[in-house]
Amino acid sequence: MITGSCLCGNVTYTISGTVGDIVHCHCTTCRKAHGSAFSSVAAVADAHFNLSDTEQLKSFESSKGKKRYFCANCGTQVYAKRENTEHLILRLGSLDDDPESSEKQHIWVSQKAPWYSIDNNLPEHQEFE
Repeated sequence: MITGSCLCGNVTYTISGTVGDIVHCHCTTCRKAHGSAFSSVAAVADAHFNLSDTEQLKSFESSKGKKRYFCANCGTQVYAKRENTEHLILRLGSLDDDPESSEKQHIWVSQKAPWYSIDNNLPEHQEFE
């Protein structure tokens, strides 16, 4: 069982299945939502994700058909969800445990922060692939 939580601890979750490959997203919306150079994410099947208390979550539709869910108290981004999918996009910074997944790629490098340099050997994609 993999666990995760927000900064204040009001939102906790467990994952009973596997966490997908790790992707580092450099798109403008991820950078602004997280206040950082990129967001590290991975897919988790809806059926394997269990939230402790959905009342503490707020959401924001950052692009058509995609909502970002975050703690209403501390603002920690927990996951994102696209309409008509059977998985969510877990924000790996909220994990308490090792996801036992590996890094796969950088996406949306075309929107990368100009002050950040990618210094690893992962594939880089200009957009989402």
